[in-house]
Amino acid sequence: MGLRELIIDVWSWLNYKPIMATAPRRGAAPFGELASGWVPPEDLRRLQAYKVLAAYDHNQAGQLLAATGDEKAFDRRELGDPAKLVADALGYLLGPSQSIVVPGAEGDGVQSTPQAALAREVQDRLREWARRELLPMRMQQCERSAVRYGDGVYTLAWDAVAGRPQLRTMDPGWYFPVWTDEEADGGQFPTAVHFAWELPEDPATGRKARVRRITYELGPIAGATRSAVPEKGGPHREWVTGQDGQTVLLPGDRADGAGGTVLRTYPWAPDQASTVTCYLTDAEWLLEDLKAAHTVYNLPADKARYRVRRDGEVLQALDLQIDFVPVVHITNSVVEVGEHWGQPVTSRVMQALDELAATDTDSSSTSGTTGTPIVALSGVRLSKDHRTGAPLPLKVEAGTVWSLGEGGSMTALDTSPQLRELRERTNHLLDRVAGNSRLTAAGLGLVKPSEVPSGYALALSLGPLGALVGEMRLARAHKYQLLFKMAGRLFQAGQVGWPTGELPAAQIVWGPHLPTDKTEALDLAVKGYEAGLFSLETCVRMLSDSGFPITDMADEVRRIQARAFDAAARLADATGDTGAVRDFLGLPAGDPAVPAAPLGEALGHKITQEAA
Repeated sequence: MGLRELIIDVWSWLNYKPIMATAPRRGAAPFGELASGWVPPEDLRRLQAYKVLAAYDHNQAGQLLAATGDEKAFDRRELGDPAKLVADALGYLLGPSQSIVVPGAEGDGVQSTPQAALAREVQDRLREWARRELLPMRMQQCERSAVRYGDGVYTLAWDAVAGRPQLRTMDPGWYFPVWTDEEADGGQFPTAVHFAWELPEDPATGRKARVRRITYELGPIAGATRSAVPEKGGPHREWVTGQDGQTVLLPGDRADGAGGTVLRTYPWAPDQASTVTCYLTDAEWLLEDLKAAHTVYNLPADKARYRVRRDGEVLQALDLQIDFVPVVHITNSVVEVGEHWGQPVTSRVMQALDELAATDTDSSSTSGTTGTPIVALSGVRLSKDHRTGAPLPLKVEAGTVWSLGEGGSMTALDTSPQLRELRERTNHLLDRVAGNSRLTAAGLGLVKPSEVPSGYALALSLGPLGALVGEMRLARAHKYQLLFKMAGRLFQAGQVGWPTGELPAAQIVWGPHLPTDKTEALDLAVKGYEAGLFSLETCVRMLSDSGFPITDMADEVRRIQARAFDAAARLADATGDTGAVRDFLGLPAGDPAVPAAPLGEALGHKITQEAA
């Protein structure tokens, strides 16, 4: 690249590849499918980067190079190093388990405030939703995409049949957010999002090549619409009007006489009226109907054919009756200032991975001459083909014997020193990859346990890995809070018995990314609790974070307290309140007709007797 062509952006680490410096052409490998007119020019570089990263992850980087005319690329050896980096980083990120936790749901085991009861209810409901929606599997799908490409996308949609929000993961290559000048900060959220991809033609059914686009867009609340599927023409939505010809509003909406706007009260903000709602559009366009000026952001509305949902609703500006876009974009890293896209775990070591592949290719060639060496013979009589009289070539095979004449000799080419050097270079490159990716040699399994001098030295060597995992989890923390917030609000909008008002925030709690010393953690928790330094809830959380099989900390605390009779006796002595004791032990309230025991008098009589 010349100085005028120097590009510094989120994907600058791919600038060394010539295929990233050329604009794709329709039908020309390797990015011919990206050259469709509907793909915006500003998104081409991102989609090119995604395809390059996918090729490396699937051991197809050689095929990608061969598509550009490099015939030697077919001899490239790829032994899965990029895929291993992605898999290891994903495993450390997710940990052995993931839990939905609402702060305050554990309570203190003695008195339950309304806030704690609400937090407990929301936590239980969200965990049940996560179980039904296979959240751990969805997280694997989305996070694998985020670690591999730098970006992953979740979508939520209310399913009236199932009675819960549906969670789906989308290919980030289909994701086209609409940013405005006010949303330059990567921490902001777009007010409109497109998901678009190309559908190839199908000669068997006669279907032509087309583009499908799903759009979520925030806009002012309008009147009610209904689906119309005429015999001629495509399905669409039309306004619902009353006898006076005026547009009918949806139930619960009201018109603001002063400004002419429509107001709506959402269940998560019952004291505040809103003028915004989210509209869903799902349509297809034939490629032949698109002109040069049409991109995914401005496809012609008059050429759209709107899709019909399974319940009969035409998806043309369908009012979802929510005031947010139900899309969550996950980034693998904390985004740069002014950017919106994350960086994959392989971004810093792509050239080292190319060096590894080149070294593996050279090692493969060298091992061939080492295992089957090149032999030079002199003074040997060659056998001849009895039909042609031509000498037959000699083959180096096990058990072969050659009779050499007087003065004959044999020399073999020894390439084992070169192979040894290549293996040492491979180990050197692996160490560089481990260090620069921050996954560390110990984290990638390149260090033998017998070579570790002490546990403290191992902990120091894993320090960069802990920092990497901490950064990756930090980039996702508020995104998962937003995901659970959206799920709760969709439940509220679906009117399935969820409480109204603002729900307490839920968060994802990751398991430990490294094996922990459970014996040490248990000893620390016991000593801290006995000394009165840690609460029971804190100790249970410590054990859960250390890998003990505790699925629900609140239930675990209650089960422990239900058998803590000595602590219950001390509580009775301190308060004289049998109701608090029964609540502590998880027992139902006692009969009011039964008088409370005179604990204070009994305790004083006992002390007097001991003093005497």
